[in-house]
Amino acid sequence: MATYVYTAKKDRGTPFTGEAIGESKAAVVAELRRKGLTVVRLEEKRGLPDLKTLTENTRRIKIRDKAIFARQFATMISSGLAVLRALYVLEEQTQNPRFKKIIKAVRDDVEAGSPLSDAMAKHPVAFDRLYVAMVRAGETGGALDQTLNRLAVQLEKQDSLRRTIKSAMTYPVLIAVFAVLVMIGMLMFIIPIFAAMYNDLGGELPSLTKMMMALSNLLKGYWFIVFPVLGLLVWGLARLKNTEQGRKAWDRTKLKLPMKLGPIIQKIALARFSRTLATLVSSGVPILQAIEITGKTSGNTVIEE
Repeated sequence: MATYVYTAKKDRGTPFTGEAIGESKAAVVAELRRKGLTVVRLEEKRGLPDLKTLTENTRRIKIRDKAIFARQFATMISSGLAVLRALYVLEEQTQNPRFKKIIKAVRDDVEAGSPLSDAMAKHPVAFDRLYVAMVRAGETGGALDQTLNRLAVQLEKQDSLRRTIKSAMTYPVLIAVFAVLVMIGMLMFIIPIFAAMYNDLGGELPSLTKMMMALSNLLKGYWFIVFPVLGLLVWGLARLKNTEQGRKAWDRTKLKLPMKLGPIIQKIALARFSRTLATLVSSGVPILQAIEITGKTSGNTVIEE
């Protein structure tokens, strides 16, 4: 049993707010209607979250989880199972606690009379605009199972592409990290030994050698300042990247990266754009709306514009 906060009105009177206890939103709505009330708004009352709830709410919902959800949902609907029953089964089978709560919320909204696409649109963390648009197109055209199958294929391809990119980038990233660690070790421990030798020998050193020795002295003498400053710099860049202007600048920079990385990123974004657009159009989404949604989900603001 849960406590719900509702806004309702009687006949044409002024809306008022109250609380009700019930097993689900649908049960509370039915009870209020029996009392002659028209429900305007209904939400579950939230208390102070505990540590477990906070952990569950911050857990990421993977693309693979969404693809499995779409595939199983399509299978159950094509087998003649009702949408509510299918959502109940999916809620029970889902392992991700955050996704499980979202599916339950979607089921409650559908049970209360909301269309499936509208119920999903309330949870963009799990169902983005692409997901919602395809489900809405499937509801309108009466082919929800086929649309969900197309959506599952789209998400599976997206997940496969992401896994391929991660696998291809693992080795270069490890090499880069190892190179940085070796460079820091040389600056802090190896170069000071050679610096003492050069001082004993005397003579004029090349400018590049002087610069490396100065950098070594700085890193060794003020490491407790240098490393926190570098950490703050990385944190600041990450925060800047999350802003609209920072995201645009980062997306432009990615397309201009050397060593053919820029063209590869561009081809990946265009491939995602083309595949998403084809999936939306084949599902019955109008072309203008499909282009708008595809731009939002292309993953690059330059291509979106």
